[in-house]
Amino acid sequence: MESASFRARRPTSPPPVQPPVYAQRFPHVAKEHLDADERKAAASRGTGPRSRHHHSPGGLKLTSGEWKLLAFLMVIAAGVRLFRLSRPDSVVFDEVHFGKFASKYIKTQYYVDVHPPLAKLLITLVAFVFGYDGNYDFKDIGKFYEPGVPYVAMRMLPATLGLFLVPITYLTLRALDCRATSALVGALFVTFENGLITQSRLILLDSPLIFFTALTTFLWVGFCNEDRHKAFTQQWWTWLTLSGLGLGAVVSCKWVGLFTIATVGFSTILQLWRLLGDLRVSPRLFAKHFIARAICLIGVPILFYLSMFAIHFQILQSSGDGDGFMSSAFQHTLSGRGMQDTYADVAFGSEITIRHVNTQGGYLHSHAHDYPGGSKQQQITLYPHRDTNNNWRIENATADVFDEDLDWRTSPLKFLSTGSVIKLEHMTTGKRLHSHDIRAPISEVDFQNEVSAYGGPHFPGDANDNWVVEIEYGAREDPESEKRVRTLRTTFRLRHQLQGCYLFSHKVKLPDWGYEQQEVTCNKNAKKANSLWYIESTVHSSLPPGAEKVNYKLPGFFSKFIELQKVMWITNAGLTDRHTYDSRPSSWPKLRRGINFWVKDHSQIYLLGNPTIWWLSSLAVLSYAAVRGLLILRQQRGFRDFDNTRVSKYDSICGFLFMGWALHYFPFFLMTRQLFLHHYFPALWFSILLCCGVFDLVTSSLRPRVRLYIAAGLLGVAIWSFTYFSPLAYGGPWTQAQCERARWLKTWDFACSDFPLEYGGVGSATSAVPASVVGGGDAGRAAVVVEGEAAGNVPVPPKDGETTKGLGGVAKPGYDAFGNADGLRDVKSRLQEEKAPAAPKEVSTVMVAPEEAATEPPAKEPVVKEPVVEKPIVKAPKPVEEQPAAVPVPVPAPLDVEQKKVEEAAPAEGVAEEPAAKAKADTSAVEPQGPLQHDEQEAELARSELFADEVVP
Repeated sequence: MESASFRARRPTSPPPVQPPVYAQRFPHVAKEHLDADERKAAASRGTGPRSRHHHSPGGLKLTSGEWKLLAFLMVIAAGVRLFRLSRPDSVVFDEVHFGKFASKYIKTQYYVDVHPPLAKLLITLVAFVFGYDGNYDFKDIGKFYEPGVPYVAMRMLPATLGLFLVPITYLTLRALDCRATSALVGALFVTFENGLITQSRLILLDSPLIFFTALTTFLWVGFCNEDRHKAFTQQWWTWLTLSGLGLGAVVSCKWVGLFTIATVGFSTILQLWRLLGDLRVSPRLFAKHFIARAICLIGVPILFYLSMFAIHFQILQSSGDGDGFMSSAFQHTLSGRGMQDTYADVAFGSEITIRHVNTQGGYLHSHAHDYPGGSKQQQITLYPHRDTNNNWRIENATADVFDEDLDWRTSPLKFLSTGSVIKLEHMTTGKRLHSHDIRAPISEVDFQNEVSAYGGPHFPGDANDNWVVEIEYGAREDPESEKRVRTLRTTFRLRHQLQGCYLFSHKVKLPDWGYEQQEVTCNKNAKKANSLWYIESTVHSSLPPGAEKVNYKLPGFFSKFIELQKVMWITNAGLTDRHTYDSRPSSWPKLRRGINFWVKDHSQIYLLGNPTIWWLSSLAVLSYAAVRGLLILRQQRGFRDFDNTRVSKYDSICGFLFMGWALHYFPFFLMTRQLFLHHYFPALWFSILLCCGVFDLVTSSLRPRVRLYIAAGLLGVAIWSFTYFSPLAYGGPWTQAQCERARWLKTWDFACSDFPLEYGGVGSATSAVPASVVGGGDAGRAAVVVEGEAAGNVPVPPKDGETTKGLGGVAKPGYDAFGNADGLRDVKSRLQEEKAPAAPKEVSTVMVAPEEAATEPPAKEPVVKEPVVEKPIVKAPKPVEEQPAAVPVPVPAPLDVEQKKVEEAAPAEGVAEEPAAKAKADTSAVEPQGPLQHDEQEAELARSELFADEVVP
C-alpha cells in the first residue's frame, strides 16, 4: 500500500529553452555567407537554404507589401517627372540636334551623328505615332514649337524611361541583398535628383542611356543570383540573355555604354576566375560556362548593335546633310546620289571632276569669289556636294602643246600617265588651277602655299599653272590603272612643277569669306594620305559611245557600317572646341558647375544636381575607398577581417558598385573632347547605389525603427534640397534674391539677373532694369545686356515665333560636327544666283612684289569680320552690288551701307545694332554696368576657378 501511494520526485527541470529568434530579412540565411558549421546549425534550426522550387527569380524575394510600395513610388516619380512637361513650349538645349534628327528619320534624309541610333529611333517612333511630319527645323534654343509638332509626346519617352529608373533602382538594391529601407532610400534619391529630372524631361539621349545602364545592371545582378543558385537552368539562360540584350541596348544609345560593358565584363572575368579555381568544376564544365557567357555577353550585344544600324540604313535611304561626310561609294547608295556610268579612260581635253581620297572625299572646287588676302585671286576649296563649279578640263602643258598645230580637239587621244604635265581649267570661270610662293590663307606656314584660280578664257596663264601627275596605285581588277590614269581606279598626286609642292587638303575650314568650305593648299611636306586624289567622272567628245565605262562598286552593309563607325569615332575625338558650359571630370563629383539649358521670359533651365544626394554619394565613394584600403593594409598585417561574413558580404556589394562607378567615371580623364556634367550621370547612379550600400552596412546593427528614422531624415533633407532648386529644373518662377541665396558655390553660374526682383501676381514679374540683349549669335561672342535707360533705347518685344533671350547667360547647344553641311549647300546655291563671276586679273601673283604680298588683307579689318555686316550679304535674297576685290574700300562707307541693309532686313534688330557696337567697343571697363555684366563677370570668375587646376588640351 505504501509503495502504491509513494510518488517519486524527479529532479528539477530547467526552464524550457526557447530557440533563438533571428531578426532575418529572409526565411533563411544566404548559403554563400555561412561557413560549414553555421550551415549545419542553420539546417538544424530549419532555416537552411530552401529547395529550388521556392527559389525566387533573380534572387528577388519581395513581399506583397513591397510591390505595393513600388507602385506608390511609381506614382510619386510620375508626378515629379511629368509635372508641366509641356513647359517650356520652345526648344531647349540639345533638342536642337535630337529633334532635328527625328525630322531627318521621318523624311528619310541621311544624316550623320556621333551617337548610335537606338535612342533617336525611339524618339522618332513616338513622333511618328503622334503624327509628326518632320517639317519643323528645331533651329534655335528658345524657338517656339509650332502647332502639329508633338514635342510633349517626344519628351514623354525620356520622361517615361526616367520614371522606370526608380523601380529598377529599388529592385537592383534588393537583388544585391540590401534591406528594403536601403532600397527605398535609393529609389527616392533617384526620384528627387534634380539633374536626372532635368535631363529626363527633354528630348535628349541621356535618359535612355541611364535607363538601359540601370536595366542592364539589374539583369546582371539577377543572373549572378541565379548562377549562385544553379547554373544552366531556364531562368539562368533567360537572365543571361537579357543581360546581353541590355548591353546591346546601352551601347546602341551612346558609346558611353561601353563602360557598362566593361563593368559586366570585369564581373564576368571574376566569375570565371573563381570557377577556374574551384576543383569541383571540370574543364568541360568550365568551357561550357565560358562559351555561354561569350555567346550571350559578346555575340548578343554585337547582333543587337548591328541590327540598330541596319534599321538606321534602311530608313535613311535619301540624300541628306550627312552624305557629304561619307565616301563616294557610300554616297551612291543613297537615292538622289547615284551616278551614271562614266568613261574609264582619261585623256587630254577630258572634262573631269576630281575628288579627295581623304577627309570624306570632297570635290576640288572653285567659285567666283576671291581671297581677301594673299594674292587676292579666286578661291580654291574642297566642297562636299555636287556642283557645276566642281568641273575642270585637262589641258596638255608639255612643250609640244605650244605648237599651234597641236590641240586636244584636233589631235589624237593622249591618255594621262605618270609624268604627264597638265593644266586644269575651271569650266565655269575659265581660270586655271594655280599656285605660287605665297602662304596659304589659314595654314600660314612656310611649307604651305596658297592655291588659287588664275588667268581667264583668253589668257593662257603662266608656268605656275603646271602640275605633274604621279600615279600612286591602281585597282587590282584593272591592271591598266597602274600605268595610266583611269576613272575611279587610279589614285594619284599632283605635284606643282615649279614649287615642288603637292596639291593638298585637310580638315581646316575657311572663315565666313570662304563659306566654311575646306582649305586647299600646296604642301611641300604633304602627308601622303591628304594629298591623294582620284577622278570620279570624265567626259570627252572624241571618245566613242561604245568606249569602256565604269562606276562605283556599291558597298554592302558591313562596309557601310565600318565606314560610319570610323567617321563617328574620328569626329567624336575631334570635338575639342571649348563650350561655354563645358567642364572637366575632376569637377563632377563635387558638383562645381552645371549647364545653362534655356533662358527665356524671366525663367531659366539650368542643369544642376541635387547637392544633398550628389555630395552624399561622393562621400560614400570616398568612404568605401578609404575603408577598403584600410582593410587591405590590415590583411597584410595578418588580420582576418574578410573572414567575417558581414564584411565579406558588403565588400562584395559595395565593391561591384564602386567598380561600376569607377569604370563610368575615370575613362573621361583620358578624353580630350568636349565634356559636360551630364556625362557623369551613369556614374552618379552607381554612386547613389553605393551610398545606399554603405547606409545598409552602417545601420545593419540598429533596430529597424532607428534605421527608418535615419532614412527619413536623409530623405527629408534630399526632398527639401530638391524643392529648393526645383525652379532651375522646371523653369519655374524665382526671384533674384532666391537665386542669389541658392548660389551655394560661386562656380554655379546660373544667371540670377535674369530673374525678376519680385512676382507681383500670377504670371507677372517685375524686372530690375529694362534691358536689351545683343550678341550671342553664331559668331560665338557672348551676349551683352545693354540697359535701356543707359543706352537710350527700349527693348523691342519679340514677334511670334522668334527666339527671345533672357537677361542672363545665353544657352548654347552642344557642338554638332555635322550640322553645317546643309548650310554649305544653301549658301552655295544662293551665291551662284547672287554674284556674277569677277573679271579675270591680268597679272599673275608671281609678279607681285614682296611688300605687296605682305600687305594686310582687307578681310582682317573689323568691318569685314563683323558678323552683323557679313550675314546680310550672304543670306539676303536680293542681289548686292560689290566693288572689285582689288579696289580698296574706305572703312566708314561700308558701315553706313550695311547698317541700312540690316535695318531693312530685320527692323526688330536695328534698335540693338548701335548699343551692340558700343558694348563691343567698351571692353576695358573695370566696374560692371548693370546686373548682367556683374553676373557675367561672376560666371567668368567661376569658369576660371573651375579650370584653374585642370590641364586643358
